[in-house]
Amino acid sequence: MQEPKPKTIAICNQKGGVGKTTTTVNLGVGLARQGKKVLIVDCDPQTDATTCLGWPEQDKLPITLAGLLTKSINEEPLRPGEGVLHHDEGVALVPSGIELSGLEVSLVNAMSREFALRNYLTEAKTGYDYVLLDTMPSLGMLTVNALAAADSVIIPVQAQYLSAKGMTQLVRTVSQVRRQINPALKVDGILLTLVDNRTNFARETVTLLRQSYGSVLRMFKTQIPLAVKAAETSAAGKSIFAYDKGSKVAVAYENLAREVAGIGERRKDDPALG
Repeated sequence: MQEPKPKTIAICNQKGGVGKTTTTVNLGVGLARQGKKVLIVDCDPQTDATTCLGWPEQDKLPITLAGLLTKSINEEPLRPGEGVLHHDEGVALVPSGIELSGLEVSLVNAMSREFALRNYLTEAKTGYDYVLLDTMPSLGMLTVNALAAADSVIIPVQAQYLSAKGMTQLVRTVSQVRRQINPALKVDGILLTLVDNRTNFARETVTLLRQSYGSVLRMFKTQIPLAVKAAETSAAGKSIFAYDKGSKVAVAYENLAREVAGIGERRKDDPALG
């Protein structure tokens, strides 16, 4: 029997402050809580996902994503599991470091520059059910690499008008990558984050998004509420499940993990969904 192929998901939005890293980490742990094997890859030189999972001193790590990609580009051998860290909540992590900024510049001149991350992940993702790519808040070469390596994209959007308006460029980039680099790329959906139910912003944003993209993109039923404790988890090096178990945010991420796993199941049952 053929082993199921890991699903690679890029968590992507060129705007910062939309809960992208928080979503990557908590979705990853949420999927792990369902018994899935999850690898998180920190593709952002700001190293937020690495810090959130408890490794704030990246300069002390023996190797990070930049070193692994450099080896891959130079066709140097990589040991199985090289550089992968293991968090006690059941997820694995390929950490980032500041040197990833320099690599983005050198990628511009590399052969097959859009496929450096995909080529590295070909072997690295073996044995996992999900690979989650935490991308940087820009549409540069590292983000293009993530989209080229991904099977699908989740777009976190803060429940405010300007955040939603900025999605046009991202959707255009995803379409361009699909046309030119990765024709199999899908958009799993738009995820509303930092939703403050005390304001009308959330309702107005949902309406705007449905009007603008509802006919072409799905929106996750789950919405991630605004909560101070969700922001505190990064300093604690834990997920929301360990830091504030039973909170509205923890319940929301648990529901999101179920939705994401459900997308995978539906695509297995119906090949037309890709």
